Amino acid sequence: MVPPGFSSRPATVDDADAIYQLVAAAEIEWHGRAEAVPDQVVADLRRPELRLEQDTLLVHAPDGELAGWAWVHLGKRAQIEVHPSYHGLGIGTALLDWAEQRSGEAGSEWLAQAVDDQDKAGTVLLRSRGYDVLATNWLLERPLDPTVLRDLPEWLTLTPYNETQARAVHELIEDAFSGIRSRRKSYDEWARLTVERSSFRPNASTLAYAGDELVGVVIALDLPDTNEGYVEQLAVRADHRNKGIARAMLDDTCAEFHRLGRRTCILWTHSGTGALGMYEHLGMSVRRSTTVYRTTI
Repeated sequence: MVPPGFSSRPATVDDADAIYQLVAAAEIEWHGRAEAVPDQVVADLRRPELRLEQDTLLVHAPDGELAGWAWVHLGKRAQIEVHPSYHGLGIGTALLDWAEQRSGEAGSEWLAQAVDDQDKAGTVLLRSRGYDVLATNWLLERPLDPTVLRDLPEWLTLTPYNETQARAVHELIEDAFSGIRSRRKSYDEWARLTVERSSFRPNASTLAYAGDELVGVVIALDLPDTNEGYVEQLAVRADHRNKGIARAMLDDTCAEFHRLGRRTCILWTHSGTGALGMYEHLGMSVRRSTTVYRTTI
């Protein structure tokens, strides 16, 4: 039930740029700058499990401008965005109604979504519908200083990403995050969200080896037209944690970012990982946060 004069339809991959512009406009409204990675929308729309006709919805204003959009992934995770120019018209409510209905149709018992903590209207809407807090995400930042490189232990070797190791990298990452995810990503889904993206930067992505065993991974993305480098994923094999591998990989990646002309490194971490304290110890600080809310369907 979109406002009179507005229209709705499913998304296509060709809509990715318009969706990105909407997301960027919201971030500028809340934080004074856009921090979304431009090709993230394309990667999301190309998820193997996402059926665009059923799982996405765009809302256009009478003049054709994209006013809002939503998607539901596997009936369990939703994302809803409304352009700041169209707040207060009921578009967010309409999209939330659709997302909950779609989740029910998919047979899910619950639905979760992340809301920027500066999005007061979105937060009020979800709380009014009985959504509870599930988790917190933090965007962390670290100024780049090439002098922080430290001597590595003799047993540890760092190399840039090697595509011949892609399957092993995927396996290590999925094992590392299995405790906070409801499911494992297939290789195809993981690859589309990481190493197959146009923003993927192999030379800034770091692999860590103990002997000939892969024990740590950093997946890095390039952020064009910014002075920032982005760490998409950082993972250390469970039996090699607390040995300084995360610091060594992050330092290595940050050094490459600095050589590329970046001056800040950013990454997201989730409260379920318990890694916030570790990242703060590695010189990172919180820039902003989002809250994940969940409800039963």
